Amino acid sequence: MTEELKNQASTRRTRALEQEPFASIEELQEQVFRLTEHLRHLTDIGLALSGEKNRDRLLEMVVSLARSITGADAGTLYIVDDSCSKLEFVVLQNDTMNVRLGGTSGNPITLPPVSLYDEAGEANHANVSSHVAIAREVVNIEDVYSAEGFDFTGTRRYDAATGYRSRSMLVIPMENHEHEIIGVLQLLNAKDKASGEVMAFSPVGLAAVQSLASQAAVALTNTQLINGLKALLYSFMQSIAAAIDAKSPYTRGHIDRVVDLTMRIAEAINAQQDGPYSGVLFNENEMEELKLAAWMHDVGKITTPVHVVDKSTKLEAIVDRIEMVKTRFKLIGKALQAELLEKLLELASNGASRQDMFAVTEEMERRRQELEDDLEFVVSCNKPGEFMSDERIARVKEIAARTYKDGEEDKPWINEDELKNLCIRKGTLTDAERKIIEDHTVVTLDMLSRLPFPKRLSRVPEFAGSHHEKLDGTGYPNRIGGDALSLQARILAVADVFEALTAKDRPYKEPMKLSQAMKIMGFMVKDKHMDPEVFGLFTSSGVYKQYAEAHMSPAQMDEYPPPPPAAEAKA
Repeated sequence: MTEELKNQASTRRTRALEQEPFASIEELQEQVFRLTEHLRHLTDIGLALSGEKNRDRLLEMVVSLARSITGADAGTLYIVDDSCSKLEFVVLQNDTMNVRLGGTSGNPITLPPVSLYDEAGEANHANVSSHVAIAREVVNIEDVYSAEGFDFTGTRRYDAATGYRSRSMLVIPMENHEHEIIGVLQLLNAKDKASGEVMAFSPVGLAAVQSLASQAAVALTNTQLINGLKALLYSFMQSIAAAIDAKSPYTRGHIDRVVDLTMRIAEAINAQQDGPYSGVLFNENEMEELKLAAWMHDVGKITTPVHVVDKSTKLEAIVDRIEMVKTRFKLIGKALQAELLEKLLELASNGASRQDMFAVTEEMERRRQELEDDLEFVVSCNKPGEFMSDERIARVKEIAARTYKDGEEDKPWINEDELKNLCIRKGTLTDAERKIIEDHTVVTLDMLSRLPFPKRLSRVPEFAGSHHEKLDGTGYPNRIGGDALSLQARILAVADVFEALTAKDRPYKEPMKLSQAMKIMGFMVKDKHMDPEVFGLFTSSGVYKQYAEAHMSPAQMDEYPPPPPAAEAKA
């Protein structure tokens, strides 16, 4: 600034002070003090608005602060709807009527939204709030009963019904940083602090409220963007989870139920006042982090082949190959039948006795019956419920070693890959297939580690990828055990195992009884495969029973813990 401009500015300030109608230096000091306090108040408001992340609290804060600045008895906040065609009531406050609606009050606003356009598409300038949103101008009315240009029949109707007297009104548009109208702030009946009389809204207050509306619009937009990104993240993760569940008709609903059970256990931990978890309290961010991990714990299965995920029998691939085995045995049976007829014809042509011919027939019948028995045994070996003992494995191998003629070629009754699958001692998976299943945790870690989670959610990949780890370090994929295994991963492991044991929608196994599932989990605790404290809370808090009542069938709901023996109960 040049010296000449400085002198001009100083002269203007001097003249302004000389013209100010202050009666004394004290009044001038008081005015300066008020302006300083006003500026500090606006600064505090800006900080408060920028720090508030809860949308409902933010909306309430906007109305409360605007009323505080202007001394308004009542205030209403409208937000433009997603279609940009209506103003929706979101907060309504009135001190005289002792009314608090919308926001965090828990009292819904039942008033219909204000249309910005009529049915013909014409702008609605009759309503003052819609006019302000459309024209983007401030409207300051001294008395709505004598104002012209707007339709206040709704206001008069409200006053007639409640006994209230609406007088002064200040309506301000809320414009965000992209110059879009996102809402309208309407204040009613400014009151004199000294007398309590209703008066017109002051131009000084108007400037302050306009500043507040501008800050509030930016803060609200930021909150909406944050909530929108959060909703997008959740929707994306839930859509991936739904795709995984839909990929396998035998596990549909698994992820939803694991999420439900995981959060039930976490909430039970938060409720503990004593015991091992008395000092543990998951905050809001940690609960969200755990929930997202539960949603994503099986995301790696998106790369797992369906025929492995859904392998309900030992020979199942794209189709259940037991049908091929059955067809092969039928061909072997037909070959035996052809062999019988050929021998009988040979005996007849050589003049053999009826006794010799009956002996051949009986031999062939015995072999046919053995064939049927062998097929029945092979079919039973294909089912996961049959544990394969050494004796059963030896018999399957003996059957597989037999051959039949396919043209000029000798082929085994059971081929090498079929034999390997049929000899699985427990379950339906070979070691190679089990490795494919286990690799879903590696893929989960890899996929989630690529996502730029915010700091407060940074451990989602760790929790999601560790739900198959065990306390003794024998789990997968990284053999994490002991203190290195997070509490969140231990919770998720309990939820995942219990859901898998008790699921009632698996066609390849009978729904497990509640007591049996709890017994198996008890063994897992003894083997140090599952956290004893998490399982103890899972049991003592009754979470297992709450979940069972919500997701298990009545037929599964037997008594747990089981009743004591009769003699013990009598004693």
